[in-house]
Amino acid sequence: MPAAVLIVDDEKNILLTLSQSLQLAGYRTELASSGQVALDVVSARPVDAVLMDVKMPDMDGLTVLAKLTALKPDLPVIMMSGHGTIDTAVKATQLGARDFLEKPLARDKLLVALRNALKHQAAMEELEELRAQLGRFDMVGGGPAMQRIFSLIQRTAPSEGRVLITGENGTGKELIARALHQNSRRKGGPFVKLNCAAVPHDLIESELFGHEKGAFTGAVSVRRGKFELAHEGTLFLDEIGDMPAAMQSKLLRVLQEGELERVGGAETLKVDVRVIAATNKNLEKEIAAGRFREDLYYRINVVQIHSPPLRERREDLPDLIDTFLREACAKNGRRPLALSPDALAVMSAYDYPGNVRELRNLVERLAILCEGPVVSRTDALELLPRGRPLPPMPEPTVGGDVPAVVAPLPAPATPEPASANPAGWKPRVDQTFREQVEDAEREIIQRVLAHTHDNVTEAARILDLERGHFYKKMKALGLRRGQSDS
Repeated sequence: MPAAVLIVDDEKNILLTLSQSLQLAGYRTELASSGQVALDVVSARPVDAVLMDVKMPDMDGLTVLAKLTALKPDLPVIMMSGHGTIDTAVKATQLGARDFLEKPLARDKLLVALRNALKHQAAMEELEELRAQLGRFDMVGGGPAMQRIFSLIQRTAPSEGRVLITGENGTGKELIARALHQNSRRKGGPFVKLNCAAVPHDLIESELFGHEKGAFTGAVSVRRGKFELAHEGTLFLDEIGDMPAAMQSKLLRVLQEGELERVGGAETLKVDVRVIAATNKNLEKEIAAGRFREDLYYRINVVQIHSPPLRERREDLPDLIDTFLREACAKNGRRPLALSPDALAVMSAYDYPGNVRELRNLVERLAILCEGPVVSRTDALELLPRGRPLPPMPEPTVGGDVPAVVAPLPAPATPEPASANPAGWKPRVDQTFREQVEDAEREIIQRVLAHTHDNVTEAARILDLERGHFYKKMKALGLRRGQSDS
């Protein structure tokens, strides 16, 4: 259905002229001769955009704009005025106007402004939908590796299947476990966790199964174990590869039968628990070395989810850094910091052996120490640990797997005199100047997208464009992912 545009102006001739012009361009129009009528229309039925005059007798356009923003914060509004000043335009922008046009309106300029406003709104809605999707899992990242994880969580969470999460330390295995619980039928029950590597071997049985009073020295009262506490919920066993062999056989029995006895007790207790395990070890090698039971491995490994290290998902680094930087500034009472493209290139090229945990730590240090307001390449280099090789400048990523090696730019050639005519060059007479510029932009974007394997974030960074502006530019030129020259 064509987009509906509400035109607000106290002059009837302008209303009719603009309405006819927009209808010829394929829009549906609604007309309002005053600010109050405009507010009534927006309150009563859906409108996709508003085109409004500043000077009106009953209520001026800026007052109406403020009310519209409060009523429908996401509604794109374009202001127009025959007496436009810089102060008026600035105030309109501060109040939320998407654009400001001077009367008399040039038709082409009006259509471009309206199209851009609607495209921006569509992009924002798409972004909010994506954020809402990612927010379900409380994780940041939209690259291929994270999309695979989100897909596995969506399919696995509603089931009762046990899950084994593998990956290096600091990659967010517990976040995956929590996402599985929060999106399962057990989300109303408890989520209980135990780090098997952090509990002394002689106490892990008591931690898991609980103990009776007097079961051992120091057992002065009855204590419920993690399995009991997780009844009708989820038990997350982190670093299960470090569980002692004697305990593995007892855990296997609980998984098989759903029964346990507290240490020092004789009563058999029934438990209903979904177990999610995680490890940074290769359990198949541990089995071959006799350190992990093969039958337990198959019990806990119904579905396996691998949490990749940061060096294998570099495309998510800009979003992670931005998220952690905003959190760290707010937490430490610092004003917001902006990251320069050079600084982002440096931080995106580093391998982060400590993964997300190390990245969060480094970004918080940056928020505390950087004097800002813009983080420079020097700030980023000083942030990285001493003794590690520093990344070259710049080093964008390709496909999220390995850093792309970018050849140095050649030295700029001495410009020819303005009168020089390159051999074979002839002016284009079949295209306007604007069409030739658009063709050139289209070719540049296609080549950069091909270079980054359709990684829009990296392409925007290489061209030094805001990602939102890059998306708008692609749409304006009729480009989509997958259309790049390979």
